[in-house]
Amino acid sequence: MSLLVAVQMDPIERINIRGDSTFALMLEAQARGHQLAYYTPDRMALVDGTLFATVHAVAVRDEVGNHFTLGEAKRVDLSGFDVILMRQDPPFDLAYISATHMLERVHPGTLVVNDPAHVRNAPEKVFVTLFPELMPPTVVTRDLAEIKAFRAEHGDIVMKPLYGKGGEAVFRLSGEDLNFGSLYDLFATTFREPWVVQKFLPAVRYGDKRIILVDGEFAGAINRVPQPDDLRSNMVRGGVAEQTELTWREREICEKLAQPLRERGLLFVGIDVIDGFLTEINVTSPTGIRAIKNLGGHDIAAMIWDKIEARR
Repeated sequence: MSLLVAVQMDPIERINIRGDSTFALMLEAQARGHQLAYYTPDRMALVDGTLFATVHAVAVRDEVGNHFTLGEAKRVDLSGFDVILMRQDPPFDLAYISATHMLERVHPGTLVVNDPAHVRNAPEKVFVTLFPELMPPTVVTRDLAEIKAFRAEHGDIVMKPLYGKGGEAVFRLSGEDLNFGSLYDLFATTFREPWVVQKFLPAVRYGDKRIILVDGEFAGAINRVPQPDDLRSNMVRGGVAEQTELTWREREICEKLAQPLRERGLLFVGIDVIDGFLTEINVTSPTGIRAIKNLGGHDIAAMIWDKIEARR
């Protein structure tokens, strides 16, 4: 069975193929004989209710610096594809939200992975708040009095943007840090939306686990260890991926998330866990599957395509 597959993503020439999960999905699709097309979100057009995009047929190779060949640009009706992978990276902004509205016009006749309506309704630092029993102490607010009260109760805290990505603008503040007022002013000036304030978890120095769930089921995990001089364990910030096993608490977290993810059509999800506490549920463009395979774990790209093919 050969499927017509479109990949909505960031410019393909800019990706780092060594760690890019979208590229892994494209390689697997091509190996299975599916026909691949590629486009960026800005090339979509909703014309009298029909969703078009200017796409390129694409061939991919696992060769750094020579990883793709594009065919001629063609304007096509996206409902003609069997599958669309919605894989552009955050920021989760109005452009991202607009793209989900547009892709709803073809889903589920064309299977969009992940379901665009539920991607829109589940930004990673918001969706997770549906599971407070799994999280560290957290407040989402821009109210100074609320943040001061939270800091007085918990001491060391972490402040981060609600719609940030890749560890951007994540700050740790001790209970005595005199920079608190200035940092509050900076956040209040920069971000119109609330931001996330959490109790600092000292065990982050030993790693932040990225756990991949495929159709709600555990598929693999890595432990991302931050550099000695950094709080952030994101690999784009220098975090180092290590092999890991799940603890009983982490398995419990996976089990509690399984049904809610399935109900929302969130087929490919990455969750972040620090010291047994769930901090994020990433449904926009999860990463980590190449690192997991390189460290001897499952071929998660194959697992994802097994699920997609079963639905087509």
